[in-house]
Amino acid sequence: MNDHAEQQIAQLDFWKGAVSLEPIGGGITNRNFVATDQGQKYFVRMGDDIPLHGVMRFNELEASIAAAKVGLSPDVAYHTPGVLILDFIEGKTLSETDIRQDAYLEQIVPILHTCHRELTQQIRGPALIFWVFHVIRDYLGTLQDDGSRLNDMLPALREKGAALEKAVGSVDVVYGHNDLLAANFIDDGKRLWLIDWDYAGYNSPLFDLANLASNNGLSPDQERWLLDNYFNPAIPDTTRQGFGAMKCASLLRETLWSMVSEIHSTIDFDFVEYTRENLERFDQQWQIYQSS
Repeated sequence: MNDHAEQQIAQLDFWKGAVSLEPIGGGITNRNFVATDQGQKYFVRMGDDIPLHGVMRFNELEASIAAAKVGLSPDVAYHTPGVLILDFIEGKTLSETDIRQDAYLEQIVPILHTCHRELTQQIRGPALIFWVFHVIRDYLGTLQDDGSRLNDMLPALREKGAALEKAVGSVDVVYGHNDLLAANFIDDGKRLWLIDWDYAGYNSPLFDLANLASNNGLSPDQERWLLDNYFNPAIPDTTRQGFGAMKCASLLRETLWSMVSEIHSTIDFDFVEYTRENLERFDQQWQIYQSS
């Protein structure tokens, strides 16, 4: 399959000479390559729309262009349906352990401020909304329709999702990244870059904050620091409670994403194990949330 992808990329009229391609592993919604053209490196992302997961490439493209304009992401060098080519960033992809270092968290808060406050001024054309509780309901419907191996669990997960949405209550709306995995941050030695805008869209700022915390195992002290420094003035207890609910919702969404991918994805990835890991993290967070 990669041979066909590489041939498709090599035939693009963007290149100045013979391009060499190096596949990059780890992508579970895209096929990724480092391309070298006359000594210049580029990052190539290949992927079609994935309506099942709410991934629409027109949205990813516009978010990527806007993120580059505000200095969060590398410039978009070229695009055509199914292919997005970005300037290549030489640097270190962060790990969860890195994210838990205070020095990195101090850099991430202003990145989130820029994303939430400035991207909305740059987005053009139709824009999506990423409401995690809609995503949860949609995934649960897909799993029920398509015969998930964990079908017996779905009613309880649906009830928990509804309880979490009620607990979040009304929200402010910002333009969010919505997929703050450690691997979506790159340290080039001078600064951090935020990449991969597959799930970008309007959302509550609490989701990005909770997503960052839950994906990367922040400590309770780090979570308090994150909220205090993101919001600046003292924040009401209802915001902290909403953050706790969003942490659960983030982990529930990731679990259901994996369960749907077990059924539908053609990517070579152990989704059953990924489901197990995320279900365990969700169950742990749910117990913490219930006892708080």
